[in-house]
This record gives sequence, C-alpha cells and structure tokens, in this order.
Amino acid sequence: MQTSTSTDQAAGAPAAANDCDPRARPTPALTLLDSRKRISSQSLLGNETEIEIEHGQQLYRLRLTALGKLILTK
Repeated sequence: MQTSTSTDQAAGAPAAANDCDPRARPTPALTLLDSRKRISSQSLLGNETEIEIEHGQQLYRLRLTALGKLILTK
C-alpha cells in the first residue's frame, strides 16, 4: 500500500513543488519595482540631516532621525 501526505496526490492530481512559493513566479508589482530608478538617501542628504525638496509649487522637508529613519513632511 502506498501512502501520500499531499491531499492533491491522494486525489490523483500531481502536486506542484512551487505552488505556495511566492518566489516561484514574479508578480507584475515586483517586476515594476525592479525597474524603478533608485537613489540612496546618502546621495540626497550628503552630510546633512535635513533637506528641502521642491515639488511643483510645494516645499517638502526630508529629515534623517537619530535612529536612522527618514521622515518626509509637507
């Protein structure tokens, strides 16, 4: 007698090895993120802990906290 631990195999359907592995097939969102331009925070901030970013008619402030986090405020 042959035993099987997979319910798919027990029902006669072959179990795919990567059905539950999200890395098996890249999603469109992951592909889109991989193609975006990446800029390091070091290249933006340099030796500063705070900079101003002009976006259209608005002025934003990008700040590096003591814990190494980034905060963007309007």
